[in-house]
Amino acid sequence: MPEAPKNRGNGAGLGVEGGILDDKNIRALEFIEDVTMNAKEVQMQVLSEIITRNSNVEYLQRHGLNGRVDADTFKKIVPVVTYEDMLPDIERIANGDMSPILCSKPISEFLTSSGTSGGERKLMPTIEEELGRRSLLYSLLMPVMNQSVPGLDEGKGMYFLFVKSEAKTPGGLMARPVLTSYYKSSYFRDRPYDPYTNYTSPNETILCPDSYQSMYSQLLCGLCQNKEVLRVGAVFASGFIRAVRFLEKHWVLLCKDIRAGTLDSQINDPSVREAVKRILKPNPELADFIEAECRRESWEGIITRLWPNTKYIDVIVTGTMSQYIPTLDYYSNGLPLVCTMYASSECYFGLNLNPLCKPSEVSYTLIPTMAYFEFLPVNRKNGFTNVSESAPLNEKEHQELVDLVDVKLGQEYELVVTTYAGLYRYRVGDILCVAGFKNKAPQFKFICRKNVALSIDSDKTDEFELQNAVKNAADHLLQFDASVTEYTSYADTSTIPGHYVLYWEIGLSGATPIPPSVFEDCCLIMEESLNSVYRQGRASDKSIGPLEIRIVEGGTFDKLMDYALSQGASINQYKTPRCVKYAPIIELLNSRVVSNYFSPKCPKWVAGHKQWCT
Repeated sequence: MPEAPKNRGNGAGLGVEGGILDDKNIRALEFIEDVTMNAKEVQMQVLSEIITRNSNVEYLQRHGLNGRVDADTFKKIVPVVTYEDMLPDIERIANGDMSPILCSKPISEFLTSSGTSGGERKLMPTIEEELGRRSLLYSLLMPVMNQSVPGLDEGKGMYFLFVKSEAKTPGGLMARPVLTSYYKSSYFRDRPYDPYTNYTSPNETILCPDSYQSMYSQLLCGLCQNKEVLRVGAVFASGFIRAVRFLEKHWVLLCKDIRAGTLDSQINDPSVREAVKRILKPNPELADFIEAECRRESWEGIITRLWPNTKYIDVIVTGTMSQYIPTLDYYSNGLPLVCTMYASSECYFGLNLNPLCKPSEVSYTLIPTMAYFEFLPVNRKNGFTNVSESAPLNEKEHQELVDLVDVKLGQEYELVVTTYAGLYRYRVGDILCVAGFKNKAPQFKFICRKNVALSIDSDKTDEFELQNAVKNAADHLLQFDASVTEYTSYADTSTIPGHYVLYWEIGLSGATPIPPSVFEDCCLIMEESLNSVYRQGRASDKSIGPLEIRIVEGGTFDKLMDYALSQGASINQYKTPRCVKYAPIIELLNSRVVSNYFSPKCPKWVAGHKQWCT
């Protein structure tokens, strides 16, 4: 297998004469060239390594592998599975069973997915060496970026990075998001000096668990070093926009700190205060400049005004994050929006080799060393796929799976992975479309996450969950002889943070009017019924705003059907859409709103799975 590029020495001298840095970039680009040119051979070696080291684990023995390590036998007898199929084994590990159930190497922790099962975050097993594999993919990003935007080693990146809540399973393993795991690892905390990972935010500000203190201190450090910033970013577009809105709300306080060289008393984490004080010095001139820019009537272009040397914004704007592109363009005067990599809790997959392309043209090259990849062909009609996520694949569907190098240009597939950490032929749930090839390795456009109806940040709410939440809330109206006759929903990102909007048409049998407080309670009941990722976004991360119910006039959903029929829909096949995105439909619904109500408080949420807390 092609050897991964290695860092040499401690990075001393990087960017001074350029020799070491150039050598590092060359080795990274050669690695990409090598693994994509030999994609088939690399994939077969990856699968062989995974099967050989894990051939005697309980899961593979249960399916009859019996120590055999050839790819044909593996594909013939090991089924394609979903999370629910693996849940009993995952629960055994979470509860303390340390036998080799899924992997011959010890499970070091669980990575909590933004996807949910039974309302709780999915738990993805991982092993210690996976941190090295993720670190490898990170090490390839900037050599690729440097080809399109040279000179990035001459300044800093202002990235808003955060850790999230973590919990321990009953068996004592840590369960936390993949980025929290990475930021707390030695790969990030103890990384050698590298101009490409030279951030304005000290590690202490990133690792601070208090979201207000973390955001405030990272913004303060970014403002203090504003002339050194060459690139800005966050993980998701929504997170970066939250940082801008935080600045809108707190710039007076930030300017006060910069002017005097003192740190606001609300920042009381000792390690954060010490780290920020190493950067923060009295600078009345800078404070005056920031104050003058923030006082202006319009915040259009605020990024390039405050950080004038910024060359691009590094955020995910594919999938549901594309809804934030107009807002990012407004704040940045149309700076390039760069999506660098494709990753999940299950596995890190690949990177964008054309980072300055338009957001609509982003495609990711899967790096063949990361895992063994298979692809299940799908045909989407009206947003639905021909393959059920819950039902096991039939024999024909099993036979339709293709390897990485055998996908067809323009065809859509569901991604299936076999990982070093114990996932075997696991359906990730992402729908991808083949957009091109880098040598022998395909490049994929991310199309959508299967069955997701609503998403604001990292939350993913499907139609079944939404229906259950509406039912629970609608039951609250029975005391007034009222019911929800029809409903649909909309992810409203015109506010920051964005929030869920439910359009309800009410049927009244009784004469008693329904008090506003009852509809507010309905909002809260819905929020309490949604999954833990949504509730964490509301209660802890503050990345999602209060849910809103908009009551519409009687007959609104008949008007909605009339509109759909006028656009060519068949009356025999028409079903009320449970989520709408098309602007004319939203305008129609909003034109018929008679009242609206918001959730009065945050829903309950605790870190970890509910059963761990009882």
